[in-house]
Amino acid sequence: MASKQIDFYWEIGSTNSYFAWHLIKPILERHGAHLNLHAVNLGFVFRHHNYVLMEEPKAKISNRLRDLERWAERHDLPFRMPDTFPIKTSRALRAALAMRRWDKEIPFIDALMAAYWERNDATIAEYSGLRPLAAALGVDGDALEQAAESDEIRQMLIDSTNNALGRGVFGVPSFIVDGELYWGKDRMEFIEDALSAPTN
Repeated sequence: MASKQIDFYWEIGSTNSYFAWHLIKPILERHGAHLNLHAVNLGFVFRHHNYVLMEEPKAKISNRLRDLERWAERHDLPFRMPDTFPIKTSRALRAALAMRRWDKEIPFIDALMAAYWERNDATIAEYSGLRPLAAALGVDGDALEQAAESDEIRQMLIDSTNNALGRGVFGVPSFIVDGELYWGKDRMEFIEDALSAPTN
């Protein structure tokens, strides 16, 4: 029997993508499901919907920070809010897509998440910060940068983002299971229910 497919729309600049990245893993294991990764340029999505994150009420932003701390405590994750936020993420997203050439996309995303959301390393916005992550996975930094700057990978990120918009994605993390969209890190119970449902 074919494994269930989950489309995962993510962005390294998204706090909730960090949590969702970790929370979905045990669900995948329990259900033998396969995760299809879709990098999304969230800045483009926000502009498409005329949404400005940092223009939300200060009280809401302050509460969100405390809420993130609670999530980290609950799930025993070494999350910390980086000193530099937000950052330009297009290079990191393209680098993650480029790592598919070496079958290293998943461990590279692991490394990105840990660098920015655990070690306060905002240098991932630049190739100077991405090169060491690639090298640790056995990929030459020059080769990574060349691939990430190629027209092919640039178009791949554009297409991935437009595909997300076309499927109704308005923010990340977003998951699509059997055509149903689930938005946010706190939708894991619904995703698990969908994976447990009998196949028609």
